[in-house]
Amino acid sequence: MTFISKTKHADVVLIGGGIMSATLGAFIKQLEPDWSIALFERLDEAGLESSGPWNNAGTGHAALCELNYSPAAKDGSVNPAKALHINEQFQLSRQFWSHLVDNNLIGSPKGFINTVPHMSFVIGDKHVDFLKTRYEALKPNTLFRSMEYTEDQAQIEKWAPLIVKGRDPKQRVAATRAAEGTDVDFGALTRELTAYLAKSGVEVNYGHEVSNISKASDGGWDLSLKYPASGERSRIHAKFVFVGAGGGALHLLQASGIPESKGYGGFPVSGQFFRCTDEETARQHSAKVYGQASVGAPPMSVPHLDTRYVDGKRSLLFGPYAGFSTNFLKTSSYLDLPLSIRPGNIIPMLAVAKDNMDLTAYLIKEVAKRHDAKVESLREYYPEADGAKWELITAGQRVQIIKKDPQKGGILQFGTEVIAARDGSIGALLGASPGASTAVPIMIELLQKTFPKNFKGWQSKLKDMMPGYGVKLNDNPELAAEIEASTAQSLQLENADATQR
Repeated sequence: MTFISKTKHADVVLIGGGIMSATLGAFIKQLEPDWSIALFERLDEAGLESSGPWNNAGTGHAALCELNYSPAAKDGSVNPAKALHINEQFQLSRQFWSHLVDNNLIGSPKGFINTVPHMSFVIGDKHVDFLKTRYEALKPNTLFRSMEYTEDQAQIEKWAPLIVKGRDPKQRVAATRAAEGTDVDFGALTRELTAYLAKSGVEVNYGHEVSNISKASDGGWDLSLKYPASGERSRIHAKFVFVGAGGGALHLLQASGIPESKGYGGFPVSGQFFRCTDEETARQHSAKVYGQASVGAPPMSVPHLDTRYVDGKRSLLFGPYAGFSTNFLKTSSYLDLPLSIRPGNIIPMLAVAKDNMDLTAYLIKEVAKRHDAKVESLREYYPEADGAKWELITAGQRVQIIKKDPQKGGILQFGTEVIAARDGSIGALLGASPGASTAVPIMIELLQKTFPKNFKGWQSKLKDMMPGYGVKLNDNPELAAEIEASTAQSLQLENADATQR
């Protein structure tokens, strides 16, 4: 029996079975149901790499608790602009997911999203002063109107008992809390979306690797496919290609040869988390508690103690502990980094290496940390933690973007970036956080760049699916309240008090 894809032509080919490809496929099926689509994933199931629930923190990134999205300026002030932008993006994601649930296109939202309050927690005068300034900058905004602030340990203990029990009562601490925060299992959501695509006529191929991309004479793309399980090979022609292969996207983008890919490099960062599945411990904590990153640490290494819901079971996660590996995917080759070096990106990559020695030193220090040292880091946020109840797990790989910079030669960029060919025939996504949480607005941006003519005609449909599309909810309090309430109902999000019972 052969398993290799027999399809020779498709309007759209999606490379990668993660949240990005699944989201883009869902959009295209809603906007252009007659387009033929084929999806290729190298693993045996969707959502197993960065989208997998144990390969990320599952935070519905809305900038409610992530301090790196609103850093202090040199004068001590806090600009809320980036936090507001990320929150607006997450609101769009909630609206699109609600549309899919309301129309029975995906299953119960309880399988992928749950209410978990988002908190920021800091220790020491300097950090407390910063958190208060941040709160004062965010609180007046519509999207942050529910945020609470306190320096009272007794109040913090009511919100998150584990981070206060056993703590020195004289230690100056502060916390903010947003009760509407969420925990998202992006692996489960990806599989729901992929199942919808399969039912809608999309050819979903697992165990298929796209090994090469080349420009065809008609302006489309010829893709080389291989099925490692049998050694079979095949080819498919596509009018449009999306490279949504996570850390594997850079190699394929480079193979395409499009000018827009020149100069990009990748810096892989691996990570580990402590996981606690002890039911009694997990029952005492219902929050995602984010702190301040260590000096020299990348933004994705902000420590946090999280409530997680995976496969219907509640557990706790703490980390991440950053590490380094030269592979770009959790299941790929250690040669990924050296093989990604090109004449066009070697200068930016060398410049980044020179300018980020503190990051390199931090990663080396993290890799060398023993188990006891990792437990001590956990106890900064959970003073009475029993190290025996926490197991160390390896998270997914993240590949941070390296790009050209006229002043520095090259910069390391923490975030996501949409790359699109000038003719719109191919698009890709590079980068990491906030990533999955903002998959919906990111894929809308990609559609706008790659299908500019069609995009004008899609506006009304996008508005039907997402009533807040094209509107800044932060500037429209009544609409914001209406949409927050309707999406909470569609996604079956309980109030925070109910989740703590």
